[in-house]
Amino acid sequence: MKSRSQILKKILFLLLAVVALSGCTSFVTHPVVTVEDLNVVSLDPTGAGMELYLKVKNPNSFDVKLEGYSYDLRVMALPLAKGGAREEVNFPAGGEADFRIPIRISYQDMIEILKRKPDPDRIPYQLAAGLELETPVGEMTVPVQRTGTYAIPKEYRPSALFGRISDFFKAL
Repeated sequence: MKSRSQILKKILFLLLAVVALSGCTSFVTHPVVTVEDLNVVSLDPTGAGMELYLKVKNPNSFDVKLEGYSYDLRVMALPLAKGGAREEVNFPAGGEADFRIPIRISYQDMIEILKRKPDPDRIPYQLAAGLELETPVGEMTVPVQRTGTYAIPKEYRPSALFGRISDFFKAL
C-alpha cells in the first residue's frame, strides 16, 4: 500500500500539471487583425457580393491556423449580414497574411438602407467578427471590431445602375 506522502506527491504533481497546462495560453500572443477594406465585388439577380479584406499579423514564434470565423455586419444600425464559415488558413510565425470574408447582401436589405437616404460617400457601418484560431497550446478566438464609413463605388450607385438600364432600353 502506498504511503500518504506518495499519494500527496502524486496529487500535488497532477495539480501543478493542470495549472501549468491551463497557463500555456498566456504564452500565446493574440494575432493582430486589421480591417483593410470592404468592397463590392459582384452584382447579380439575387443581390450584391462583397468582400471584407483582413490582414492578420502573427507575432508568435509558431504558426497559427484559422479554423473558422463568424461576423455580424450592420449598416446605419440595421443588421445587414451575419454569417460565418469553417475555413482553414495558415498564419505563418512572425509574418502577415491576407484573408477575405465573403459577404452576401440581398436587394431587399439594400432597399432598407436606401430608404434611409444615406450619403453614398459616408455610409456608417459596424463590424463584429471573431476568428477561431488553433495554436500549439489550444484554441482561441480573436475578436475583430470595426466602426467606419463606406463609400459606394460610383459604378454601383443607384443613379449609375438606372442610367445603364435606361441606356439599354434606348439601344433597343
